[in-house]
Amino acid sequence: MATGTLALLAAMPAAALAEGTVQRAARTGQLVLSGFANVPPLMVVGPQGQPSGYGLLVADRIAAELSQAVAKPVTVRFAPIADPASLVGSITKGQADLACGVPFSWELDMQVDFSLPIGLSGLRLLAPAGRFDGSAAALAGRKIAVVRQSLAQTELKGMQPKATAVPFDNLPAAVAALKAGGVDGVVGDTLVLAGLMRQQGLQGLALTPEFPYEAYAVSCVLAENDSAFRNLVNLAIARMLLGYLDGQPDTVAAVNRWLGPGSAAGLPEATIRASFEAVLLGVETIRPIPADQAAPTAR
Repeated sequence: MATGTLALLAAMPAAALAEGTVQRAARTGQLVLSGFANVPPLMVVGPQGQPSGYGLLVADRIAAELSQAVAKPVTVRFAPIADPASLVGSITKGQADLACGVPFSWELDMQVDFSLPIGLSGLRLLAPAGRFDGSAAALAGRKIAVVRQSLAQTELKGMQPKATAVPFDNLPAAVAALKAGGVDGVVGDTLVLAGLMRQQGLQGLALTPEFPYEAYAVSCVLAENDSAFRNLVNLAIARMLLGYLDGQPDTVAAVNRWLGPGSAAGLPEATIRASFEAVLLGVETIRPIPADQAAPTAR
């Protein structure tokens, strides 16, 4: 997108954007982020209650875009939730503005709107190494933990109806049940399961199969039909992904802290680049125009 168009959007008076979340952010100076408190690399809450993670990084970039649009500082406030139903409810009831790192599902799309993806992930099985061969057939007759009302719960029913799904409110609780021997394995998001393994230093466990049972994009979700906010969310995400691909040092360092080599996710930079490139195939590239070539401002 040409910077002239971006400048017009950023310069729009608050009254022109005075709908939904943009209006609320202009009034309160806050962007409320919903989500689970301990799902690395998306969100980690420290001993003093300070949140961090890839989801917060994305939300901070969105808050910066909002700040330009409403011409006042906007900061992120994290509002943790306890279960998937609370996450959706917090957004549909206006208690939170967005949640980041959510897999697309048709059922969820009937309740909230999805942003541009912020990355790619997939469903895999966490279990003691050697217990499963990676096939869906091997799950038959086994007790498999899933997060209730999640894509994993739905997909497990479809790919292996003879498995016994054991629902939990979140992945940390499901992993705790696996450690205690209450279930045979956990089907869930690859990035979060890998993050929990690294965070907890779990030994003797493996993620299978090599390629996910199902691959998907993860995005931010926000209230339906709030196009002014959704436009700004998508701009912020596109800028961040493109900044990584262009090698902007601050963006590369920020993303790699949570997704790259040595992080909770441990993804190679080539994998991150490939996923970001795939996301940006459907949108216009944002290239800044040098100040001396910008169109003159009307007087």
